[in-house]
Amino acid sequence: MAIVVAAFAIAVIAGVIKGAVGFAMPLVMVSGFSSIMDPKVGLAILIVPVVIANVMQTFRNGVAPAWDAIIEFRRYLLIVCIAIVVAAQAVNYVSDQAFYAVLGVPVVALSVLQLLGWRMQIKPENRNKTEWGVGLLSGILGGLAGTWGPPTVLYLIAIDTPKVKQMVVQGVIYGLGAIALLLGHIQSGIFNRETAPFSAVLLVPAVIGMWIGFRIQDRMNQELFRRATLVVLVVAGLNLIRKALI
Repeated sequence: MAIVVAAFAIAVIAGVIKGAVGFAMPLVMVSGFSSIMDPKVGLAILIVPVVIANVMQTFRNGVAPAWDAIIEFRRYLLIVCIAIVVAAQAVNYVSDQAFYAVLGVPVVALSVLQLLGWRMQIKPENRNKTEWGVGLLSGILGGLAGTWGPPTVLYLIAIDTPKVKQMVVQGVIYGLGAIALLLGHIQSGIFNRETAPFSAVLLVPAVIGMWIGFRIQDRMNQELFRRATLVVLVVAGLNLIRKALI
């Protein structure tokens, strides 16, 4: 019973952060769940809340903005989804510590530098090739560890994506990625008859958290939203480094 209560609390916190800045739900859930249960079970039970949370985020402002985001970021979406499905098949055989370290260190460094005043920018002529590279990295980490947010957020900040558009784009990218994660882990056997029901139940506290987070996000201007996003990225990156060292 204590594990169930703890899992519900983790889902609410993850939902609040997700609603406020548009990402980090899998990061919070994976980190929290892995401290109270088998990490692979934790990875499985986050899938339903993550899928539905991203659907909510994607269509909060209507269908048209979501469709525009799909068209604009189609290359990124394609490589992320393919990489997630492929990498998910190796989750039982590959240690993910190296991926945590490789991602965590630059995420923290780049986020801290930007909080201190440096602005990372990607020139328009370099955007296409950057999308392929960042999308591949995001998809591999997503398939192995259920986390593909930090590279995506850094990329969106680097191309100066406005707050409302960034929320929609993140919802589309994470939503399709979450569906790919679901399919990948049905195939890998992690998402099964034992883990699926609890994953569905966790949708309730996650949605409650999302509603609270949306209220917080509506009160933030563009600069505050950017800085809040970077702070969450620093925390997420430090958590990845912690997991790499454990």
